[in-house]
Amino acid sequence: MTKKSDAAPVLLAGGNPQIAKADGDAPVQAYIAAMPGWKRDIGRRLDALIERTVPGVRKAVKWNSPFYGLEGQGWFLSYHCFTKYVKVTFFRGTSLRPVPPGESKHKEVRYLDIHEDDALEEAQLAAWIKQASRLPGERM
Repeated sequence: MTKKSDAAPVLLAGGNPQIAKADGDAPVQAYIAAMPGWKRDIGRRLDALIERTVPGVRKAVKWNSPFYGLEGQGWFLSYHCFTKYVKVTFFRGTSLRPVPPGESKHKEVRYLDIHEDDALEEAQLAAWIKQASRLPGERM
């Protein structure tokens, strides 16, 4: 008999893993491990880049997405799997330079969509991550 906790996570619309809301690295690693196909490598690379760029980063899974922030400052970034891309959300994206390309209906939010064949521009991503981590984060 398989315990519920041993079962593989359910993939929601677009292949997004359903991971219970929880704080810490373990639920984020469970989310990344459940990301389908090429998206898993993107998740691993994003997580490692965020850890290198922001020492002491705080992690959680909320609303079936990994969130990254700093203790007492709120959340500065999250990402989510969609069918054809991974969407990186910068909560104060309009304050970043250069401004990330994806527009949002939310005033300050900007997105970066990463598709399977995209070259991941780690230097630019690291610059955005560093800038984002220095801004007041979202309280959720």
